[in-house]
Amino acid sequence: MSDAALSSRLSFSGYLVCLGGIAHREMLRFVNQKERFLSALVRPLIWLFIFAAGFRNVLGVSIQPPYETYVLYETYVVPGLAVMIQLFYGMQSSLSMVYDREVGSMRVLLTSPFPRWSLLAAKLTASVLVSVLQVYVFLAIAAWWDVDAPVQGYVLALPALVLTGLMLGSIGLFLSSLIRQLENFASVMNFVIFPMFFASSALYPLWRIREASEGLYLACLANPFTHGVELVRFALYGRLEPVALAVVVGTTVLFFAAALIAYDPSRGLMVRRGGPKGEAS
Repeated sequence: MSDAALSSRLSFSGYLVCLGGIAHREMLRFVNQKERFLSALVRPLIWLFIFAAGFRNVLGVSIQPPYETYVLYETYVVPGLAVMIQLFYGMQSSLSMVYDREVGSMRVLLTSPFPRWSLLAAKLTASVLVSVLQVYVFLAIAAWWDVDAPVQGYVLALPALVLTGLMLGSIGLFLSSLIRQLENFASVMNFVIFPMFFASSALYPLWRIREASEGLYLACLANPFTHGVELVRFALYGRLEPVALAVVVGTTVLFFAAALIAYDPSRGLMVRRGGPKGEAS
């Protein structure tokens, strides 16, 4: 390929075409695999409709920011369940790279002239768009269940949901570079996803965790998922949590940079592990 042709393909419009193609493929996968959409909603809805009803009288939340009055447990868990949707979808989408880089479309894209950062960023952006769509469907169902936030909160929460989606997707991209077979996703569920979700403020306030265990409280504070939940929780009520914002942005940058290094064919984990088929190792 001539330098002129390569330069044309790598123009800004070329990057947009690449992003649009990957986003279109991700959306088609989402539309054609409706069971993934339903399964993504089943987990949070079961917790909201069944577990929250049982815990209502046990885990009511006292007045604490961002709430200005006593709230029921259902209201408290909605932000955590919303980010849980992003956690599961972001991990599943990113870990599908394990398959795609071997025999799927990403195998071809990873050998294209486009730099790795643009391909990974396009994949990440596409997965975030789908996860945010799923979250708003869940929030609509929660509102129908009389779990409401201020109307403007649903708009103000959008940037927070995008940031948390980018953070969780970046973590998933990095993990995908460490996994050789998609079957190992079960171990990721057990050792990454579930600890991130349960050792957080998604289901119970941190002050209650601190009353039970100081060590678990510190682990929850160190968990980036906790800060993603709090960022969304505060945004739903029109407030900004600066510490949560800093942690979410910092974690996103850290893990996306790590994923770029891991997918670098000259120095990353992929080349040391053999790389995708068709690449030099």
